[in-house]
Amino acid sequence: MPSAIRRRLRGSSIEELAARLKALDFGKAVVLFGAALLLSVLPLMILLSALADERIDDDLSRHLGLDSRGAQIIRGLFRTTPSHSASSIALGLLIAFAGTMAVASSLQGIYAVVFGQQQRGWRDLPRFVIWVAGLLLTATGAAAYDNPLRQAVGPVVRALLSFVLVTVFIWWTMHFLLAGRVPWRQLVRPAFVTSLLWLALALFSSVYFSSAIISEHRLYGTIGVVFILLTWFIAIGAVVALGAAWGAVWQQRAQDALQRRESVRGTAA
Repeated sequence: MPSAIRRRLRGSSIEELAARLKALDFGKAVVLFGAALLLSVLPLMILLSALADERIDDDLSRHLGLDSRGAQIIRGLFRTTPSHSASSIALGLLIAFAGTMAVASSLQGIYAVVFGQQQRGWRDLPRFVIWVAGLLLTATGAAAYDNPLRQAVGPVVRALLSFVLVTVFIWWTMHFLLAGRVPWRQLVRPAFVTSLLWLALALFSSVYFSSAIISEHRLYGTIGVVFILLTWFIAIGAVVALGAAWGAVWQQRAQDALQRRESVRGTAA
């Protein structure tokens, strides 16, 4: 970076954000988080399809914002007739459990670095299990009310409700995975920014991923579709890490500004 630009950015929120992302090792963190999501989400979907005797890959297509052609390709990744082999179900459970625990651990690690907390790691395994249960309950509830909402309200209201749901869940996630070491009020802005970035990713996904999946499937077959899914999961990791870091910078600068105002008032008094 040229020295003139460095001087201009010195002490700015951009410099502070860059410092937090560097401490996080942003690129490595989001790739590992995305890989953990891939390891957990796809086996879990296959397992739930086998146990429920119904196709749930439409949920994945909806979250990706795919058109009919892209959704059809995603359906091709899963068996039309689910297998109920005890060994395959046990293996699916094992892989899905390992993957979801890795996701929770990676998420806790990201938040610990961003908010300057000690990383507790696998000592918090029970906390990871509870968080995964909360995630599944939230996702299940959102999926159950999706179709009624589509019939009852317009896209703007659905987007607003989604924004509120994601904000509340991320707010709780940060506080819970950090074991309450960061006060609730200091996590409002990070949760808000993360939710905004999540909506931006949803908009980008609806524009980009359908054509990308169709193109990669034509060129490379099923493995190309898996690469696109991995890209999406890595993008989710970027949203999580960048949202937390950006919101933490916003929160810190707001606190500093408040302290300066209170100092000025105290001096004036």
